[in-house]
Amino acid sequence: MKGIVFTEFIDMVESKFGLGMMDDIIESANLPSGGIYTAVGTYDHSEMVELIVGVSKRTNISVNHLLKIYGKHLFVILMNSYAHFFPNIKSAFDLFEQIDSHIHVEVLKLYPDAELPKFNTQRLDANTIEMLYQSERKMADFADGLIEAALEYFNETANVQIEHLNDSGSLVKFIISKV
Repeated sequence: MKGIVFTEFIDMVESKFGLGMMDDIIESANLPSGGIYTAVGTYDHSEMVELIVGVSKRTNISVNHLLKIYGKHLFVILMNSYAHFFPNIKSAFDLFEQIDSHIHVEVLKLYPDAELPKFNTQRLDANTIEMLYQSERKMADFADGLIEAALEYFNETANVQIEHLNDSGSLVKFIISKV
């Protein structure tokens, strides 16, 4: 998992809950990296899980809800930093349709070792899109936060239905319907 995901998570936790909490979580965790991350480094996904579980235990916020909050937070950071890569994206649906065909291609140019989730999208009609999320990291709640933040960013309102297609959480269908 790319370091930017870790560094931005730590920044979010520090801003919402304080530097002390994040330091305690890192000190009490058994992290191979020692909790020292760079934005361009690559780290094991298990470290992110350990950090999120640590925050969850200290805040009584569920892991799923924390992932969603973090997805919304990271979307804003990414759009502020990388929006210039996507001048033709005019709506959330445009963005969703270009995740695998354009956005992830650009990410892989910057970070060839990035392990990205797969998003297969299909427009069902002018106001409805289906996104199939596939990842062994099982972070669909993070994707849900990114989706909600994209809708907010483009000032769009939609209902998001989530259907888990397997027990592990590695395959999830999102049906997004504009209202």
